[in-house]
Amino acid sequence: MNRREPVAIVGAGIAGLTAALCFARKGIPAEILEQASVLSEAGAGLQLSPNATRILARLDLLPRLEQVWSEPEAINLVSGTSLRTVASVPSGSFARHRWTSPYGVLRRADLQKVLLDAVDANPLCRLHLGCDVDDPAQNSIAEIVGTRPRLLVGADGVWSKIRNRIEKAGNAAFSGNVAWRFTLGEAGAPAIFDATKVAAFLGNGSHLVAYPLPQTRSFNVVAITAGRNPGEAWDRTLPAEDVRKRLLDAFPGWHPQIVEMLRHAAEPTVWPLYEVSDGAWHRGEEIALIGDAAHAMMPFAAQGAAMAIEDAFELASFVARGQSLSAFVDHRKSRVARVRSRGAFNRFAYHARGPVRIGRDLVLSMRRPESLAADFDWLYGYEPRD
Repeated sequence: MNRREPVAIVGAGIAGLTAALCFARKGIPAEILEQASVLSEAGAGLQLSPNATRILARLDLLPRLEQVWSEPEAINLVSGTSLRTVASVPSGSFARHRWTSPYGVLRRADLQKVLLDAVDANPLCRLHLGCDVDDPAQNSIAEIVGTRPRLLVGADGVWSKIRNRIEKAGNAAFSGNVAWRFTLGEAGAPAIFDATKVAAFLGNGSHLVAYPLPQTRSFNVVAITAGRNPGEAWDRTLPAEDVRKRLLDAFPGWHPQIVEMLRHAAEPTVWPLYEVSDGAWHRGEEIALIGDAAHAMMPFAAQGAAMAIEDAFELASFVARGQSLSAFVDHRKSRVARVRSRGAFNRFAYHARGPVRIGRDLVLSMRRPESLAADFDWLYGYEPRD
């Protein structure tokens, strides 16, 4: 194929913007079609593990990211009832040394801005806002971009419209879990929150993650519990009193510091967590899915953004080398399946009850931090195909 034939990417989230930069890096023009007329952030913060930052470094984005993120010294697992640290995985300079790339936490909006600025500055990338590819009133993709694209990439999230064009593709389904999200200023945070660490507080049937957002001197807080399906919406704001009651009901017996924090959480939102079942990710050599459109997964391994970034990088590499989309899908599916399995294990471990919880804490407390870090070598040390 002629490298000057563009790819069309539907969706200007993390997956879509990263994909455009990855294709441009290979000399392939990228046309990004986004339904929204204005790009806005979705969610407060996110974690970027070394397998993701390694790719962002290859896109020359690391200097910009280092200005807006923090690199936590450790990732701690903490008892939600006693506040005792059960286990600690070193990060910070340790991550840079062991996995040759940093572990960063930042606002999702800051990552999106870094990606968007890079897209705007790249002559091989063009962003088209207000484009609904399923709207009959809209022009065809070829008319929008000025030519028939060599490939259509669905990077349009869990409710992907592009996925509907692929026979035997997966389906989005409610996972049975919800995520309660809010931010908390450093001044009002409980003493157990440490601006130099990521902390996962573990309890019966629920867990809570807190990590610093340096740009706003605040903490991002995500509490994940079992819950009802509030409908096909990513973000559902509820009355404050309703939120607090549901939150407190989901964290019975937790330490008073945690309970008090939840009681006074300001403007929390509840996000139903959906997964996309296993299915086809491509149609011939015409359409490919990446990120949540292909394989939306639970956040128990904090790998949603990282898998989208890996997908984007490796899809561009496979296409640039002239390899088939089926080869790309076979390669990525094995990787994603292993990450899903790790997330399922984390869910079991984080939400353990009774004797299982006691055994978990005992086993974890006996392991050295370096030994725990070695468990992540396959995940954080991943070298994508270039």
